[in-house]
Amino acid sequence: MKNKNPMTLEFVNEAVINIEKDQTILQASLSANIAHYHICGGNARCSTCRVLVIEGMENLSPMNNKEIALRERKKFTEDVRLACQTRVTSGKVKLRRIIRDEEDRKLYVDGESAAAYQSIGEEKELVLFFLDIRNFTPFIENYLPFDVIHIMRRLTSLFSSVINSFKGKIIETPGDGIYAVFGFDEDINSAAENAYNAANKIMGELIILNENYITRYFEHEIEVGIGINAGVVLIGTKGYNNIGSMMVMGFPVVVAARLEELTKELNNNFLVSEYFYSLLNSDDNPEQKKVYLKGVSEQVEVRLMGEKFNYISKTT
Repeated sequence: MKNKNPMTLEFVNEAVINIEKDQTILQASLSANIAHYHICGGNARCSTCRVLVIEGMENLSPMNNKEIALRERKKFTEDVRLACQTRVTSGKVKLRRIIRDEEDRKLYVDGESAAAYQSIGEEKELVLFFLDIRNFTPFIENYLPFDVIHIMRRLTSLFSSVINSFKGKIIETPGDGIYAVFGFDEDINSAAENAYNAANKIMGELIILNENYITRYFEHEIEVGIGINAGVVLIGTKGYNNIGSMMVMGFPVVVAARLEELTKELNNNFLVSEYFYSLLNSDDNPEQKKVYLKGVSEQVEVRLMGEKFNYISKTT
């Protein structure tokens, strides 16, 4: 005889499935062919199966000793449960898997760190790279704080990985953006090529991330604006070996930041200064414009290296 009031699990943007009385959430999701991570085999040791409960917390079994111990060690919030230890006792539960792929696993299990370049008080010609996330305010308005921070971590991880792979160094992560420099350990022409390639790589990887993850799980598309300039700047440190410890200051930095801001006005996601463009080994001839930048008295020649945005907003 069929149960007239089946217990159900709704995995947001994935599936709605039935769960049997004695099944854990992990067992039910695996039975429904959901690729639910469980590295330790469901023994409450790795935490890769954890889920974010959106609705129906009252319909879940109490935490057992294994889950309590891991929660205390990992400092989970109250709306996070271990799928391998949690059962549905009645009704419906709406949740999200937190770790859905290898990049999520790196963020929440492995941890990532990198040594920072340090320099004290010198002038050097560098490439200045500014990136800002567009159309993020609607995402903040429509999703839980956990989801917002989670996607920011995914994006920051992607940007950092690409920038580091092209010998760049992240100086600051202001708001929902990135400020990076290239050229500490190479000549200015090589730095320019690396910064240019990093920008294009980020654009390409973001398309993939949107298609395979953000749009799939959150029904949203993330875009970025990038501005790049080059010039002689002053380098210093604040004394701590981590992101944000280094200071790279000077007028070329201001120009790079203003170019990134101008991407919205010109509706082009990748702008560079004419001087930066001259450093590239390229036969392309992208559109050139003379523009006024905020805080800059004279017009600046820029090159439009990117594409139009799919989404335009004055607030993001």
